[in-house]
Amino acid sequence: MSSIANVVNGQLTNNSTSAASVNKAVEASNKQAGGALDKDAFLKLLVTQMKYQDPLEPTDNTEYVSQLATFSELEEMQNMSASLGKQNASSLIGQYVYIEETDSTGNTKMIEGTVDYVSFSGSKTYLSIEGTLYNYDDLVSVADADYTLAVKLADTFAAEISKLPALSALTKDNLETVGSIVTAYSNMTTYQKSFINEDVSKLYNEYAQWYMTQMKELNSEGQDASDGDDSSIA
Repeated sequence: MSSIANVVNGQLTNNSTSAASVNKAVEASNKQAGGALDKDAFLKLLVTQMKYQDPLEPTDNTEYVSQLATFSELEEMQNMSASLGKQNASSLIGQYVYIEETDSTGNTKMIEGTVDYVSFSGSKTYLSIEGTLYNYDDLVSVADADYTLAVKLADTFAAEISKLPALSALTKDNLETVGSIVTAYSNMTTYQKSFINEDVSKLYNEYAQWYMTQMKELNSEGQDASDGDDSSIA
């Protein structure tokens, strides 16, 4: 019977020096692997087990074959996972993404933008946004291009509305600015308009109504002036 045998809650129950050595290897591997045994940690554990086995009662070869098979399966799964991760990251090229980055002081900030390209360095994957590389692990969401454009337009539209004077303070000097906002709104799709805040939409309708009234008055004044010129010529 081997001196390396039962394992309970991740610890060998044998009190021998060999068991203590393997338990230390398990703890060190867990710390290095963040609490989960990766393929390197698994291999180190197996080598430690072989090194400290009782030479008078060595572990059966069948057990080692089984452990090596488990190691091979683990390595294959990790390689497959890494390959899928790279494929998923590569599919983000051209997509608009949101990345939450945490600095050394623990403060987080949201970075957003279109992925230019994907870079791989060892087991790490990085997304390039406007020439800066960000860790793929910090990715929090991916947005549809139409959705992103609609949100941007709604934010810009609200900002432009907020810059206008109060409705009662509007003058003909504001006609061009209000007119550009009315034109921008008319060029939006129904989907894009649906992202505009209800309060902003209500304000816009008031400004748009003012604009239409002013334009009618100007057209009317222009028509009257034209009629006057015609009569004088006659």
